[in-house]
Amino acid sequence: MATTNDLKNGMVLNLDGQLWQVVEFQHVKPGKGPAFVRTKLKNVESGKNVDKTFNAGTKVETATVDKRTMQYLYNDGTNYVFMDVQTYDQIEVSPEIVGDAANFMLENTEAIVATNEGRVLFIELPPSVELTITYTEPGVVGDSATGRTKPATLETGAEIQVPLFIEQGEKIKVDTREGGSYLSRVKG
Repeated sequence: MATTNDLKNGMVLNLDGQLWQVVEFQHVKPGKGPAFVRTKLKNVESGKNVDKTFNAGTKVETATVDKRTMQYLYNDGTNYVFMDVQTYDQIEVSPEIVGDAANFMLENTEAIVATNEGRVLFIELPPSVELTITYTEPGVVGDSATGRTKPATLETGAEIQVPLFIEQGEKIKVDTREGGSYLSRVKG
């Protein structure tokens, strides 16, 4: 148990039997009336976001979430297989739980696997990953000055928008949050 005064981003709460992760919170002390805490919560299983307001000091039940660094090994055709880098234990994770992270995972990529009582809740990738572009239309001289983009296919099979000057075969840095976006070229 904790109170709303103890809330932190990333904390997982158990509200009415469902697990909710705190995305953001704000303590509000109005001029008159009691203080309260405004939160944005994300349902761990469905991914749905809700705004919820608690009175300051209200007791909330926290869920124990075990976050471990694991290495993505392979997809067995149905599930994604991860290995705990300390114990070498392997677990299978369904595509529904992996979600969009699959677009940015290569074999041997490290990810954080969050579990609650043995059940996998979600996969957390690093904020950015480096991937090679396997296909994109060739660039044209003068394309570097504009802010326009073109589609490019990554080595994972995912498609993202990249600036016009990016060439096929280049390695780029991709933001893994919010569905993936181009960050920069990787010098190499």
